[in-house]
Amino acid sequence: MKRWISLACAAALTFGLAACSDPAAETSSDTPATWADPTAKLDGVKLTIWAAQNSNTVPSKVIAGFQQATGAQVEVVTIPDPYEQGIQTKVATGDKPDLAFWQPTASMLTAINAKTNLQPLDDAPWLSKLAPELKDITGILDGTRYAALITSPAVEGVYYNKEVFAANGITATPKNFDEMVQIGRQLKGKGVTPFYEMAADRWGTQWWIQVQLADAAKAGLWDKVNKGEEKFTDPTILDAIKKYKALIDEGLFNSNIKTAKFEDQGAALLAGQAAMVVQVNSFFGQLQAKADTATLDSKIGFFPISPSGNVGTFIPDQSNALVAFKTGDSKREAAARQLMAYWMGPGYADFIADRNTVSLQTAVPNPPGVPKALLAVHASLPTSVGSMQALAVANPDLYINLADMITGTMTPEQVAQATQDQFAQLAKAAGAPGF
Repeated sequence: MKRWISLACAAALTFGLAACSDPAAETSSDTPATWADPTAKLDGVKLTIWAAQNSNTVPSKVIAGFQQATGAQVEVVTIPDPYEQGIQTKVATGDKPDLAFWQPTASMLTAINAKTNLQPLDDAPWLSKLAPELKDITGILDGTRYAALITSPAVEGVYYNKEVFAANGITATPKNFDEMVQIGRQLKGKGVTPFYEMAADRWGTQWWIQVQLADAAKAGLWDKVNKGEEKFTDPTILDAIKKYKALIDEGLFNSNIKTAKFEDQGAALLAGQAAMVVQVNSFFGQLQAKADTATLDSKIGFFPISPSGNVGTFIPDQSNALVAFKTGDSKREAAARQLMAYWMGPGYADFIADRNTVSLQTAVPNPPGVPKALLAVHASLPTSVGSMQALAVANPDLYINLADMITGTMTPEQVAQATQDQFAQLAKAAGAPGF
């Protein structure tokens, strides 16, 4: 979750994937795939799954069950961070796994040249089992489904310490962004750090901009940006950047904002050293590693936020979805589909119980130990709007520029201009009209 795609990597891969990818994969058929029984025997078949450092243990339970049921061998290979860039570089040279964790947004499916490199999943047998509001929320590019959603998509919102709120007389969560800021000011007046940011690790800084853009995104902001009709330098986005900086300058964030890291965020919120953190689901995973469910339920809550109300911003990441590659080996391609069908079929209940996470299927209940905050995140999805990563044709390094602003080397105007310049180059490389 730490980053998506850099300018140099995206441009090179957009131009180079088709030319450099495995020729055998180019000839794989796009005819409707067949789906074997999920437990059919696969003796002698070996599959490889590429995973990031924060997703390499996710399939452990599924793999054990699948191997026992089918006789197949499945190896998980960890690709070092930055994960997405590592995958794209490998694929561009023809090195492909059978399956991989991948961010299922249209922009990232474009970045990996899905039509050439990935198997279509339009007829997947588990699709009818998904909750209706989740079935088509992500994983689709140009009308073709290339990614299987396996866990609840990440949502940008606010994790807060319930005990800090209660101790300072805050009895209800804020109903909009400005109300949240007012609560922050009340807390600051009582000597409490309202918000905790991690500018040293940089990648989380962009959430503060995107939650401010939720209403605009709902009204079509990213469609306009994609067409060149609106820019990062125009008031909608620039004003959000300016407001973020003004709140930092006001002293509403941790004093060590320039040097604080992701790990520091979780520790500070859990210890009550800060009241609120604007983050995504991977942040809660960090909290789960630090405390048991009972502790988290008593201390940590979640609410979505936007200028007009409690609208979340969804941003599916690589740990949320799986893709199957065209390898040119029809037997392995079929086996990869079979593993997906097992994962989302006979192995699904055990998978979500092992991960202690929310069920995406209407007929499979949530495990009893899912933390309340995670349920609140999932409950915000039906009314959430897509993030820049979900809706824009390209994702420039906004977060790097924001971190530079925090450390004092860029102004809000420079952040907006640098981000717009990158976006235009990425959009042009992707073949977007008007760039």
